[in-house]
Amino acid sequence: MFHRLMAELVGTFVLVLGGCGTAVLGAKFISDGISVGVGHLGVALAFGLTVLVGVYAFGTLSGGHFNPAVTLGAAIARRVEWDAVIPYWIAQVVGGLLGGLVVWAIAKGKKGFDATGNMAANGYGAHSPGGYALWSVIIAEIILTAVFLFVILGATDPRAPAGFAGIAIGLTLTLIHLISITVSNTSVNPARSTGVAFFNGNGAPGQLWVFWVAPLVGAIIAGVLYPILFGEGEEIADEPVNDDALA
Repeated sequence: MFHRLMAELVGTFVLVLGGCGTAVLGAKFISDGISVGVGHLGVALAFGLTVLVGVYAFGTLSGGHFNPAVTLGAAIARRVEWDAVIPYWIAQVVGGLLGGLVVWAIAKGKKGFDATGNMAANGYGAHSPGGYALWSVIIAEIILTAVFLFVILGATDPRAPAGFAGIAIGLTLTLIHLISITVSNTSVNPARSTGVAFFNGNGAPGQLWVFWVAPLVGAIIAGVLYPILFGEGEEIADEPVNDDALA
């Protein structure tokens, strides 16, 4: 369990450092009056790439969750034991906070940088990048987290082709960010939200509850529905779905 928790801590640290670090340090970079920042597309790719790398690096140790919502959905779908949920959550939040701390420390090295409102925190209303209302953010976070969990549970299903889960999961997270960066700055991950909220200030800590409740609700929906809609891993379909089934 110690090794599993360290994998979750380091993986979540890398996720926040890579994703939020790109948003804070590289998204709006201006050089000689010309924007050379990576923009929303670059931030979306950064989050997708970090989770892809994390899944392949640490997935064999801990399952590569790096996200309390993923851990909850996996437990409901019987992919991970319930006793691991709280320890995983603690490791993920600690990893997220460490990632946020490193991003903050690097950003403070730039003259004139003010962390308040500039740490890629999630928010709604006045704190939403696009000014989206609370109910819009809740809908987006629930639905997109559920979609994310459906892909994760499907890609890691014993019936799925082996070795491709990280690619599917990383590309899905990229797509989710392309959809919702302007809505909520995209959470679908309470640990990612917690990791930068307190460094960001500016209302982010007070709105943090949304980015715990909504993703966890989405995870519950997916965790409950996946086995109902698609069956358990041991329930091999009549028609083989991969080479292993043919054997």
